[in-house]
Amino acid sequence: MSLSRRMMNRTLVTVMLISMTALPAASAELPAAQAQGVTGNGQEVRQLPEGSYEHYLQQYEREEQPREEIMLKGADYTGAEGMSPEVLTELGGETGRYVRTEESGSVEWQLDVPKSGLYHISVRYYPVKGKSSAIERELLIDGKLPFTSARNLSFGRIWVNENPEIQQDNRDNDLRPRQIEAPAWQETLLRDTEGYYEEPYQFYLSAGRHTLTMVSSREPMVIDYIKLHSYAAPAAYAEVKQGYEAKGYKPTSGHQVKIQGEDAAYKSSPTLYPITDRSSPSTEPYDVSKIRMNTIGGNNWRVPGQWIAWEVEAPEDGLYNITIKGRQELLRGVYSTRSLRIDGEIPFREMLQIPFYYDSDWQMNRLGNDDEPYLFYLSKGKNELQLEVSLGAIAPLLRQVEASVLDINAMYRKILMITGNVPDPYRDYRLEEQIPDMTAVFREQSQILYGVSEELVRLTGEKSDKTATLNKTAYQLADMADKPETVQKRLSQFKINVGSVGSWILEVWEQPLEIDYLLLSSPDVKLPKANASGFRKLVHEVSSFTHSFFEDYNTIGNTTENGETIDVWIGTGRDQAQVLKAMIDDTFTPLTGIGVNLKLVSPNVLLRASLAGEGPDVAMQVGNDMPVNFGMRKAAEDLSKYPGYEDVVKQFRDSALVPYRFENQVFALPEQQIFNMLFYRKDILQELNLAPPQTWDEVYAMIPVLQKHRMDMALPLAQTTGVPVLEVNRAYAMLLYQMGGSFYLNNGAKSGLDTENGLAAFKNWTNFYTSYKLPLIFDFPMRFRTGEMPVGIQDYTFYNYLTVSAPEIKGLWEFIPVPGTKQPDGSIRRDVASGGTAALMLRQAKNKDAAWEFMKWWVDKDSQVRFGREMEGLMGAAARYPTANVEALKELPWPTSDYRHLEEQWQWVQGVPEVPGGYFTGRHLDNALREVINNGTNTADALYDYVQEIDYEIDQKRAEFDLKRRE
Repeated sequence: MSLSRRMMNRTLVTVMLISMTALPAASAELPAAQAQGVTGNGQEVRQLPEGSYEHYLQQYEREEQPREEIMLKGADYTGAEGMSPEVLTELGGETGRYVRTEESGSVEWQLDVPKSGLYHISVRYYPVKGKSSAIERELLIDGKLPFTSARNLSFGRIWVNENPEIQQDNRDNDLRPRQIEAPAWQETLLRDTEGYYEEPYQFYLSAGRHTLTMVSSREPMVIDYIKLHSYAAPAAYAEVKQGYEAKGYKPTSGHQVKIQGEDAAYKSSPTLYPITDRSSPSTEPYDVSKIRMNTIGGNNWRVPGQWIAWEVEAPEDGLYNITIKGRQELLRGVYSTRSLRIDGEIPFREMLQIPFYYDSDWQMNRLGNDDEPYLFYLSKGKNELQLEVSLGAIAPLLRQVEASVLDINAMYRKILMITGNVPDPYRDYRLEEQIPDMTAVFREQSQILYGVSEELVRLTGEKSDKTATLNKTAYQLADMADKPETVQKRLSQFKINVGSVGSWILEVWEQPLEIDYLLLSSPDVKLPKANASGFRKLVHEVSSFTHSFFEDYNTIGNTTENGETIDVWIGTGRDQAQVLKAMIDDTFTPLTGIGVNLKLVSPNVLLRASLAGEGPDVAMQVGNDMPVNFGMRKAAEDLSKYPGYEDVVKQFRDSALVPYRFENQVFALPEQQIFNMLFYRKDILQELNLAPPQTWDEVYAMIPVLQKHRMDMALPLAQTTGVPVLEVNRAYAMLLYQMGGSFYLNNGAKSGLDTENGLAAFKNWTNFYTSYKLPLIFDFPMRFRTGEMPVGIQDYTFYNYLTVSAPEIKGLWEFIPVPGTKQPDGSIRRDVASGGTAALMLRQAKNKDAAWEFMKWWVDKDSQVRFGREMEGLMGAAARYPTANVEALKELPWPTSDYRHLEEQWQWVQGVPEVPGGYFTGRHLDNALREVINNGTNTADALYDYVQEIDYEIDQKRAEFDLKRRE
């Protein structure tokens, strides 16, 4: 680039920087448009994305907010599509006329608007029984979506402890109470589900007749009414305090009421169960060695919109202080925010944003400002205190950073289109000429990230790893803008930094807080200390260490003593074991009279324990390779001979049983069945004018278009490290099954890979890597998020990861059935292979009939549904359970459209058989692939060579087990 041109660019940049003001301070009063990227003097820093709520508000920012109220009765709906609404006259202890809407379809109402303007919308609803997940709806006005986030409107449920008192097991440890739904009528304002906007949504309606449509995305609900009105924000504390004086309210004296956190009356989520803390002797109730459910919240209480409510008995009418003994030790560099409601109302504006700063110790947080504690009026008797997670002043910063990540990723993809994934460090790509806006975008985003970092420091009063992440990326952006010739050398680190900023969004969005107790006290009462004395802490540590030699925290205790018991081993985590144990104690044991000793044991121990005669009766969640291998060695029971077997297996697709069946025997019952789906980025395919591929011919046509833009498609790879047996590659299995091939012939006596179909599938598979140059090694989650791999085939549990860990691309991706092979009749065959886990009964089981009863109960629909819902309630959507029970999957909280895609793919699933010596199949299939890719060997020659090795091992193993050998 010439010197004069460089000087001109720098001059323009300097002018641009001078014209821009600093990032505005985030506050509750910050207008939505300004918070998103408009400076205080009205200059626009960035273009608001079309379809966003900010853009929508900007269009109608001059419109007034009419005071008129418009009421639509739910039962007065004017039309429905895809559902049959039911009018009810009695529900939840109330009588009237209500409409029950189903979990799919839409229902609409006609309304006459007297005056044009921006309206808030409230809905009074009742959460009828469904799949125990949040209710989701999409709102259309006159058949159109007003803004993108109106597609995801959430209506919560209410949860309570199943038992009012916390139960103990026979080891005197508290058991976590099961959470059950307590449905009740609720009224909610339509607001942002993600918590990015503190104020409820506003919707513009012109004067005249309009149609309001609610499209069901998930779960049924009953609607009493929909109200359009103007929401009045709460007054400031100074104004409320003057009102106290005008009404003659006086501070109370001498009262202090303690409400234990674990005694919460209501919660918005089943994840908000009581938890245990043994780190401090000041926690109430306290025991040095036993498990006590003595706090609530923590990392479970982190998602905006989640709330916990406590009932408190006020001794008299009057003014009180409210104090929260809490601890926020998980989010350093950012404070957690809560909103307080008393009897359903925000008492004053300052209670919209209550900060809880990071500290590893417990803190007494008396609500108030630096000068004086706030006074709250409570009437004598029962009152409800509700704390809700909110983002507060952090919300505008999150919106800024999320928008920046999308813009930076878009620029990153533009650079990749020129440089490719592995740029030549010695080549001058002249990126600043080929992408004229590159340096301007880098400078703009650098300025935004620096501004967010500075604002974060101002809000929290400290620098931390959160600001370091932003500053590091901002510095690199600014430096690359100054030195565009170095961009191609720094792409790898640039990608890592942008990924870190994406993770930053998730970390800051989550707002954890743990609560020991709340205090309602008179202003003249002295508060207790939050933490124990140094001496008491010392005694606690010594005692805790001593008791650790005697207490076994990995054994799940019993709640009943029974004469007939079985031993069951589970190889997952303590949370799963506790959920299962609670189900056993309140369902299985009372029904059958059979006690269960449940133990947490690593699956790797099972073989050695069985050989030593110390194994369990039933082993759960074992891999697909284990049951047949145990069965061949006479170590696992053949379940097909037990009574009721035929009825039990009707609950599964036959493909789920294939890995556990051998020589007309079945050695396990399936628990989980996992299969592949096609994941794709809707936004990127739309940019490229591509449709998600339905057939492999469309995949072959799509790959060059992706690669022209330096993008790739991901095919699944077998896990090669940290696994005892290399499973067969699911991409090859998919092609093999779609061509009508099979892995084994002659009842497992010979490999089927060297057949015509096996060879054709292998050639097509290797062509993806030799002819189309798809990568063998890649980080699909990260590259999917950045858009480098906008299309990929992955097992469907990847859905859980994206839902929880990729908030910046929420709504920009989808999953559908995999591409298939077109048949002569025009249909598409979409076969895929499956994996999973199973429960097996060992041959050495002492009480086999009781063990069979347990296995039947465990794989039953009701047990699988309950386990799946409780695990998701316990750990969130990331733990959505991939059950093998067909009817149970229908009952788990999948959005309706996503479940339809799963069901469509599930019909094409095939299992991979397990045979003696079958462990060679996956290993040598991978070897054959690498032989073709690395050495250029002919596909047929490579596969034939390795099939001989597979057949030889199968022969050897069949001879070892006295089985008929291949002919």
